[in-house]
Amino acid sequence: MSSKTRDHGGGLDAAIAKYGGSRSDWVDLSTGINPVPYPIPDIATDAWSALPDQSANDALLAAARRFWNVPDQAAILAAPGASALIAKIPSLFETGTVTIPGPTYNEHAAAFRANGWDMADTGQVQVVVHPNNPDGRLWRASDLTHPFNVIDESFCDVAPAASMVERAGQPGTLILKSFGKFWGLAGLRLGFAIGQPEMIQNLTNQLGPWAVSGPALTIGAAALRDAAWTMQTRERLAADAAILDSLMADSHAKLVGGTTLFRLYHVDDAIAWQDRLAQKHVWSRVFPYSQNWLRLGLPAPNEWDQLRSAL
Repeated sequence: MSSKTRDHGGGLDAAIAKYGGSRSDWVDLSTGINPVPYPIPDIATDAWSALPDQSANDALLAAARRFWNVPDQAAILAAPGASALIAKIPSLFETGTVTIPGPTYNEHAAAFRANGWDMADTGQVQVVVHPNNPDGRLWRASDLTHPFNVIDESFCDVAPAASMVERAGQPGTLILKSFGKFWGLAGLRLGFAIGQPEMIQNLTNQLGPWAVSGPALTIGAAALRDAAWTMQTRERLAADAAILDSLMADSHAKLVGGTTLFRLYHVDDAIAWQDRLAQKHVWSRVFPYSQNWLRLGLPAPNEWDQLRSAL
């Protein structure tokens, strides 16, 4: 798979090299990461100096199980980011054909292709990103028609009612969760897989021992237990997404979809828009398969004026 089709948000260093300025001058709206991250709690010294212990891992998984209402018959695994899990998932099944409705997050297709799989409209495995990235499409249970279904819910924490985690105990279903997006701590590298115990044990064996760092175990458990922060954050993200939509509508951009962590707009020329915003040190996301789609994450509270000026 070429680097052109395996594109991602981010890449701010390249934008700085082209348009100038320093990192502190820029507003990076190219990702769908909460710009107001969860506050880091106090972390014990031995979380850094000792190997992660089982009790800390168990505490994190217990908090995750409660937060996502994981069915009793399903198992849950913490991993160093959802991407680490995505790379391992193809090996859970006998190589064949996989269905990945697109356009969508491209790492799933990259992982399956790297493991010798073919893309097809029908096959033994289906992968859906729910809500979808970049258009925010929500899938229905009736859409999951394959023997094995992987449901990537990396952005579903802003829409908890839409989660299909109740299916995680059913045969042939695997749910992915990302910690970095909603809690705004992508650099922590923490993700989860939820599914039948045998499937989760297989992934556990592939990741090996001590897959998640001690600090990540501490921070993740604290965040997943913090119901007040979760509620306040969902409300703030929804309010900020509405403000962003209004600003873009005033600039003659049409909302296509998205979530409250990122918004997708139809514009006359996405590359020209990206260039114009970058001239004012605002970085955005465009896509190789569309000349008109522009995706923006949400600004941090102190970044709105710079975005307004750029627009």
